[in-house]
Amino acid sequence: MSVRVRVPAKVNVQLGVGGARPDGFHDLANVFLAVGLYDEITVTPADELRVTCSGPYAAEVPLDRTNLAARAALTLAGRRGLDPAVHIHIAKDIPVAGGMAGGSADGAGALLACDALWGTGASREELLEICAELGSDVPFSLVGGAALGTGRGERLAALEVGGTFHWVFAMAEGGLSTPAVFREFDRMAQGREVPEPVASAELLEALAKGDVDALAVAVSNDLQPAALSLYPELAQTLEAGREAGALAELVSGSGPTTAFLARDAEAAEKVAHALRASGTCRAVRVAAGPVPGATVV
Repeated sequence: MSVRVRVPAKVNVQLGVGGARPDGFHDLANVFLAVGLYDEITVTPADELRVTCSGPYAAEVPLDRTNLAARAALTLAGRRGLDPAVHIHIAKDIPVAGGMAGGSADGAGALLACDALWGTGASREELLEICAELGSDVPFSLVGGAALGTGRGERLAALEVGGTFHWVFAMAEGGLSTPAVFREFDRMAQGREVPEPVASAELLEALAKGDVDALAVAVSNDLQPAALSLYPELAQTLEAGREAGALAELVSGSGPTTAFLARDAEAAEKVAHALRASGTCRAVRVAAGPVPGATVV
């Protein structure tokens, strides 16, 4: 018997970041949108816990117990007094270290898969509690759709979305470490007051109405200057997408993936074609959202 779970990537349509807290984290106003790029996690009984990975980003995925999928299995098994003897296979299609929550998706997917395989009967609340232990983005990977994340991003409030939004994602060569981007954010913020992050009322209204033009005006990412400071070449990719007709462009999360909002599916394909021809990125993907979170298939 095995259990397979499909779990989506995310884009941050707003990432508001407060100053560093005493615990080293930052308060966030993080508006997540799940988009149709997926990892698939298959969990099968085995003699011991092991992780394998396939797909275009497989070489970049750690296969030891630092992998969030392995940590999810260990945490759930520990709570239930079970032996975490499973083979976790990750069919990887979400970029690694790309600001699209690929590792978080694997953690949420493995947690849901192990829960189903072992029949633990964990409540949704307990699964979300475990997700929050694993990382700030993991709860949203379980929930999907659209949500406002506060605290470290782990406290979620579902958001209404009145339509489908079309996106183009440009993958950069190499990755960016999320902790490194936050450190650069802190360095750049030295000597100035960092305001408390607040979700944009205009952005939430644009999502609720399905208004792509209003959303284009409202998207923002407080980590973008830090990501560009560490990876200046991303500015060329952003410019290429803008010149190709994207309604809005931004670094996705902590980067280095860049995200481009398009008016519709046809416009998204046009932007994607131009980005592929620009020579400013490694790969380009088109996806729409919102989509559901981790789902047993």
